[in-house]
Amino acid sequence: MARQPKKSGDTLSYSLRNFDVVALGTSAGGLNALTQVLSALPVNFPSSIVVVQHLAPGHKSWIAKLLGRSTRLRVKQAEHGEILLPGVVYTAPPDEHLLVGPGKIQLAHSQLVHFSRPSIDLLFESVAGTYGSRSIGVVLSGSGKDGAAGVRTVKEAGGITIAQTPETAEFRHMPEAAIETGCIDFILPLTEIGEKLAGLCSG
Repeated sequence: MARQPKKSGDTLSYSLRNFDVVALGTSAGGLNALTQVLSALPVNFPSSIVVVQHLAPGHKSWIAKLLGRSTRLRVKQAEHGEILLPGVVYTAPPDEHLLVGPGKIQLAHSQLVHFSRPSIDLLFESVAGTYGSRSIGVVLSGSGKDGAAGVRTVKEAGGITIAQTPETAEFRHMPEAAIETGCIDFILPLTEIGEKLAGLCSG
C-alpha cells in the first residue's frame, strides 16, 4: 500500500495530487528555462519533479544549487535508491542516466542515448512505465531530438505532455522535435508552463 503522509503546514498529502511525477527535459538554454518554470511553482506543489539537463561529463554539476536559488521547492542532485518525495526537485548527476522506479530514484551508467548521458528519452520512458497516466513529461529548450521518443511513450501511457513554444526557446530544435511527434498535449510559452503544471497537479 502506498505511503499516505498527513497534511501538515504547506505540505500536501500524496492523496491530494493528480500526478505523481513531473519529468522535465532540457539541453542548451536549459538553465534559464528551468529557472522560469520552477520559480512559478507554489511551495506546496504536490508532485515529485525529476530533471534531466544535458551536462558535460567529468565536471561537478552546480545546477541543483543554482535552481534552488530561484524556487521555493527543495532542489537536490538525485542519489541512487532515494525515495521520491512530493515537492522536491531531483536533478540528474553528470554522466548518469536518471530513471525512476516505484517511489524511488534509480541511476544507471548504461550506454549513451542520442550521444547523451543522462538521456531525456530514458527518463521519460521510465516515468511512463512506472507511473503511466499519473505522469507528465515536459520538453524545454535544447538542440537535437532527445525527448521526442520519450514524449510519445508518456502519451501512449496516458500521461500528459508539454512542449515549450519553439519561438520562446533559446534553442528550438528539441521542442520542435517533440511537437513533430504529434504527441504533445500543450504547446506553451516558457512563462506559462509553471502555471500549467501547478494547475494540472493541484487543480
